[in-house]
Amino acid sequence: MVKALVARAAGHALHVEDIELPAPGPGQVRVRVRAAGVCHSDLSMANGTLTAPFPLVLGHEAAGVVAEIGADVQRVAVGDHVVLNWSPPCRQCWFCSHGEPWLCETGGTPAARRGTASDGTPLNVTLGLGALAEEVVVPEAAVIPLPAGAPLEESALLGCAVLTGVGAVVNTAHVAAGDTVLVIGLGGVGLSVVTAARAAGAETVIAVDISDAKRDLAAAAGATHFLVSDEALTKGVRGLTGGRGVDHSFECVGRSATIRSAWRSTRRGGQVIVVGMGAKDDMVTLSALDIFHSARTLRSAVYGNSDPDREVPQLAEAVLDGSLDLKPLVTHRITLAEAPAAFERMARGEGARSVVVFD
Repeated sequence: MVKALVARAAGHALHVEDIELPAPGPGQVRVRVRAAGVCHSDLSMANGTLTAPFPLVLGHEAAGVVAEIGADVQRVAVGDHVVLNWSPPCRQCWFCSHGEPWLCETGGTPAARRGTASDGTPLNVTLGLGALAEEVVVPEAAVIPLPAGAPLEESALLGCAVLTGVGAVVNTAHVAAGDTVLVIGLGGVGLSVVTAARAAGAETVIAVDISDAKRDLAAAAGATHFLVSDEALTKGVRGLTGGRGVDHSFECVGRSATIRSAWRSTRRGGQVIVVGMGAKDDMVTLSALDIFHSARTLRSAVYGNSDPDREVPQLAEAVLDGSLDLKPLVTHRITLAEAPAAFERMARGEGARSVVVFD
């Protein structure tokens, strides 16, 4: 038996439960989790914003140590330090063969059956992982080896928040030196975007959140300006950019209202990158004339438009050499028992990333 954070139904209280995991079969790996992030996608499944099957073991952003391997596993060995990958590409479908592994036809499985509750009830695991648990059993393709010495607490964030945020800046928007950037929503992903934009040489990085309490976090991540999200947001952004609006807007919330705010705050010919995952019934309405006249581009960044097998080790090396500082992203280091409170904190928009640290 291992302990895991389980959601029994949408909108219900979360509880730490004992669960039984199967032994790793052929091509599977058992990982002893050492650190796991509390991500907004988990909250969206737990509260019903995203459809998910229950009971559901939460968590998909984690790092740990390989404890056991099944037959035919070649990627890792027992004792290796790894990051979990919630969207492992198959390397065979049309998208993978055309250089877009982040759109893999089999990647990002919303949930998969793996393990049972103490009463024998079959469990679903978030995004094929269920990583808010002491241990997980996952396919070999879902583990990415880390370079020697990479800190597991920070490496946990590489599997979702950091790869998503950095990838949106580097792979999707191609932010360049001297550009102006707007980031709406300052959770772990949004702060990763801020950090990456400044590292790319953006001259102006305007960070936006509903709470003024995020101001210091934004500054620590590298933002040059901070604005509270309100009706005057577009005016405030344009006032900081010569009346034009920014070159790149990153919407890291996943709501139609903030997508429209990002759109209005972007200059003619600029681009709006939707990074946040929203609800399917939250429709975005834009004027047909405005779409034509503004010449803006509206697109999304799925998992940072990245190849995790290649880019996670690169990001880990950047953490090791000091060129990527993830410390401003983590505001709470907690135990698994404290994870339900972390979800409540996230729902209120407080703090950045909470990371569950296992002994």
